[in-house]
Amino acid sequence: MNIGKMMKQAQEMQGKMQKIQQEIALMSFEASMGGGAVTVKASGDGKVTSVSISEEILRSGDAETLSELILAAVNSALEQGHATAQKKMGALTAGLGLPGL
Repeated sequence: MNIGKMMKQAQEMQGKMQKIQQEIALMSFEASMGGGAVTVKASGDGKVTSVSISEEILRSGDAETLSELILAAVNSALEQGHATAQKKMGALTAGLGLPGL
């Protein structure tokens, strides 16, 4: 196999992967828990961008439940981002036969 051709293909693949990573970073993922008592938004690069807590849950004074709802919503929003990234990257690398990609 031609080394020059392989290098060119690798550079093209790297460029496509960077483009996908940039696209994912600009995406937003949202998760709500407790019937909308807590809503979290996260970016595709794993940053929590917004947390919304209903007045009702705040008035309840139940700090433990609130903590659990926040944690669940954050994890769900971040997992959506990870799943989307894996799907998009998997589609790109599907034909390569590379383990772990």
